[in-house]
Amino acid sequence: MKYLQRFFAFTFLIAFLNSCGVSKSLHDRPDVSGYDATIPQKVKINDSTFVAGNNFFLKNKKGQWELYVEGNPLQIGEITGSLTQDLMQKQEAIFFNKVENLVPSKTQQYLLRKFLAWYNRKMYLHIPEEYKTEIYGLSQFSSSNFSEIGEPYLRLLYLHGAHDIGHALQDLMLVGCSAFAVWGDKTADGELLIGRNFDFYAGDDFAKEKIIAFVNPSEGHKFMSVTWGGMIGVVSGMNDQGLTVTINAGKSEIPFVAKTPISIVTREILQYASTIEEAVAIARKREVFVSEAIFVGSAKDKKAAIIEVAPDNFGVYEVENTDELICSNHFQSETYKNDERNLKWIAESHSMYRFERMEELISEEDKLNVPDAVAVLRNKQGLNNKEIGFGNEKALNQLLAHHGIVFKPESRKVWVSSNPYQLGEFVEYDLNDIFKNREGNPAKKTISTQKGNVPEDPFLHSKEYKNYEEYRILERKVETAIENKETISAETLSGLQQKNPEYWKAYYLTGKYYFEKKYDAAAKKAFETALTKEITTVPDKEIIAHYLKKLGE
Repeated sequence: MKYLQRFFAFTFLIAFLNSCGVSKSLHDRPDVSGYDATIPQKVKINDSTFVAGNNFFLKNKKGQWELYVEGNPLQIGEITGSLTQDLMQKQEAIFFNKVENLVPSKTQQYLLRKFLAWYNRKMYLHIPEEYKTEIYGLSQFSSSNFSEIGEPYLRLLYLHGAHDIGHALQDLMLVGCSAFAVWGDKTADGELLIGRNFDFYAGDDFAKEKIIAFVNPSEGHKFMSVTWGGMIGVVSGMNDQGLTVTINAGKSEIPFVAKTPISIVTREILQYASTIEEAVAIARKREVFVSEAIFVGSAKDKKAAIIEVAPDNFGVYEVENTDELICSNHFQSETYKNDERNLKWIAESHSMYRFERMEELISEEDKLNVPDAVAVLRNKQGLNNKEIGFGNEKALNQLLAHHGIVFKPESRKVWVSSNPYQLGEFVEYDLNDIFKNREGNPAKKTISTQKGNVPEDPFLHSKEYKNYEEYRILERKVETAIENKETISAETLSGLQQKNPEYWKAYYLTGKYYFEKKYDAAAKKAFETALTKEITTVPDKEIIAHYLKKLGE
């Protein structure tokens, strides 16, 4: 990772210095003169409840923040910033401190900032003025602690492309998400039912304070989304027309300029589309800079479809003569049938494995209801219920999800997971009730319905879960020690394996440590054991084989 950061920073520094387009992008600001900027004053009810006119921000008993905001784009941005200021600044600090930890050198940080300015030089041309205005309003409440990175507006603008940039430049695939939809004869009541895991991981602290936002804009449809402080884009959401959107990253080439962040495309779809056809039309007119599958569910169409977008291609995938649709992280439309990048990804990654696991679990039930959908999202086993180790990316539940979510678009109901991961209680929200009678009625207690909540996963109280959390700590400790060439005790390595005995990575890390220490026999044994487990990807398996070849296997 550090090599890539240095490579891109140095490679593009000269291009940045000679790029006439950077200065213009740095000084571009939305014209807000035509908007009413009047917003109500924030009133603190207690440490976890704030109101501002009809708007409110509160934390429910499950630890989820609930936000309701209304108005024109500038007002929505400013009110959101006012209500969520502490949380927004906290999330910003978590994100930028993580970057600082990854790139500790001040020189490299400087070059990285210059590179990002160059890389994002055309982003402002590809984001609708409405959303730039909202980000501008939000930025008025941003932190003043990161001025060396950029002024608040630019920082927030760039952060909306962080998902795309990380996914494209470093191919981190930190968003190995899984989604499915069933309808008609495949659901208990015949209604469309959608489930999805958002497996985005930017650290434990980042995932703690998720926001369930309910937005009533002056133009377009009212909608909800699961988000975090400072984020106006959409990764999972549903509008009052019963249209849902979620995103699943695809395999991308490295682009050389940022355009429309995918979360802004999905925000526009959610705010202005009510059918699959309208969603496709919006996606088609935007230029993106990474490959992404936009999973769309529609109450009006009573089915789901996948819009597959890339910088150089566009496809739509719909199923016929069936009542289920599945999406992981590869493309399925005819457009990408012979795409070499996509085919290679299917062959070498964990995407097809998770796809087949969803098929397997869905086929086990004649008709699915909401608890069944949640059970699929929480499943930790591999194909044929094989134990593949906790945290394995081949599992639907990789035990790192930012959130899990279930939609019933025709009923306008949604269930959102509470921490940790998607193991906590799934809390029910009814959009019909939430957006009704809001005038002069700011909420001071949860707006969830509660009666339809799906209970937490019993796994939370198991010895296996306790062991897994201890394993995660040990894994980070061992990885750091290997990187810094520190000594690790045999007890620590043994504990790493015992806490998660079916997970290949525990044995791989043990083998890697022993290899570096030239304990060849111990390294060989650990690597051979790793090969008996369900290894996540073909490249991972090849790395282990390479080590064994060096050891004379």
